Formats: sequence, C-alpha cells, structure tokens
Amino acid sequence: CGGTKQSPVNVDAAQAIFSPDLRPIQLSGYSLPANKLLKLKNNGHTVVLELPESLALTGGYAQQYRAVQLHLHWGSPSGPGSEHTVNGRRFAAEIHVVHYNTKYDSFTEAMVHPDGLAVLGAFLEVGHGENQYYHEILKHLPEIQEVGQETLVPGFNIAGLLPANLKFYFHYNGSLTTPPCYQTVKWTIFNQTMLLSHRQMSMLVSSLRTDDNEILQNNYRPVQNMHGRRMLASFQTTLSVKHSPTGKKCLRDVLAVLFGVLFAVTALAFLL
Repeated sequence: CGGTKQSPVNVDAAQAIFSPDLRPIQLSGYSLPANKLLKLKNNGHTVVLELPESLALTGGYAQQYRAVQLHLHWGSPSGPGSEHTVNGRRFAAEIHVVHYNTKYDSFTEAMVHPDGLAVLGAFLEVGHGENQYYHEILKHLPEIQEVGQETLVPGFNIAGLLPANLKFYFHYNGSLTTPPCYQTVKWTIFNQTMLLSHRQMSMLVSSLRTDDNEILQNNYRPVQNMHGRRMLASFQTTLSVKHSPTGKKCLRDVLAVLFGVLFAVTALAFLL
C-alpha cells in the first residue's frame, strides 16, 4: 500500500480549488423495490452491502460507472472513525459507495486501471431522530455479528444513505483504503453530512465482531500524504461542511445578522 496517491486524506478546505467543471452527481436506479433482496455481510473488516449493477452514476463524471457495493467505516464509543477528515476534523463514521467504469467488463478488471473506479463518500454524525434509510441496514447487524455471516436485506432507496444535495463535494484522485490499495479511485466526498440517532451510531460501533472475536471498531485507515495532489471543490470552499438534509439553520443565522445590522443602522440614524 505504498505510492503517492493513497487514500484517505485530509481535506484542507482553504487549499481546495474551486472547479466549475464539477457538475452535480446524478444517480440512476438507486431506488430498489422491497422484493429485490440484497446481500449484507460481515467480512471481518466492515459491513458490506452488495449492490446490483442497475445502480449507476450518470452525471458528475465524464464516464458512466456501475455500483458494486457499499460499506462503512467507524470509530468506537470513545472516538470518531471516519476515514477522510476535513480541516483535521474526523467525523463519527463514513459511508463509501463503490462503482466501476462501465468500459470494463467487471470490477476486478476495472480496479487496476487509472480510470477504473469511482467512490462516493459521505460523513455520518449523531443527530436527533432515527435515520430511516440507515435503519434498513443497521437493524440487520445482529444477524451478522460473526465474521463471514450473511443475511438478505429487502431493497430500499439507496440514495437515502447519501446527502439530498449532490451538488456540493470535494474531488481528488486516490486509492482504495484497504489492500491492494490500487491508486485507481476518483473520489467524491460530499460536503453535507448524514445524521443518525445516538442509538443507531452505538449499534454501528458495537454490533460486529472480528476474527479474534473482539468488537469490530476503529476500522479506518489513517490519513495519507497528498504528495502535491490537487483537491478540487464543486463550490466556493468558504462554506464549511453542512448537515443534511437542509441548511435552514444557516439561513436563519444569516437573516439574524442582517436584521441586527439593519436595526443598528436605523438606531444610529435616529440618534443622528
């Protein structure tokens, strides 16, 4: 796992380069019917949900990519465990949705080519209320506590696991974060975070076990050196990472400041 294009990395928002060429990510076929059963597995390193190839990226990338699987990285009850960090901050957990370039016949063939893979990443944080989409995965974790165990999950809207706003993201060229660490991944890291309840996050970090029969925790790789790589952003990076699903609080804060300024100006004019 050597090399100069390894992942994950720290996203330095101040150094990210705004690129108007980065178009909104577009998903196709992500809403699955309940009668479409998906395999959920504990592979000893993470929980993996296998995805049908009908799921695809049809916008935001120059070429089309098909989905293969998604998995999660997390910390422990005592600390966060996202793989990527933003301005040095690590989030509670991180989801990765893995795709391969449709110009290749399979994921195995694509993974060795420079344009072979595309991974969508989003940060998870603790918020209020249950996340109904993550519930579709987390409720099955007790069924796959031991390494190698599998279960079937009814299909649901996989897009619900990602932010509602797919316009704002960071983009860079990197690698798989587990061996063989091929440097063939075009990374998309969304700016909005997903919120899970405290109970759901606790379930994620304490349900699965490893080969050594220990609780599977802190399954993230440390951040790697950028080695001069460019970090692009689809938006002006004076904005910080926002919570999904809405930015209403941010709007309220702006309006409060504006009304405060207006009041001050009016008062000053009255005094004069």
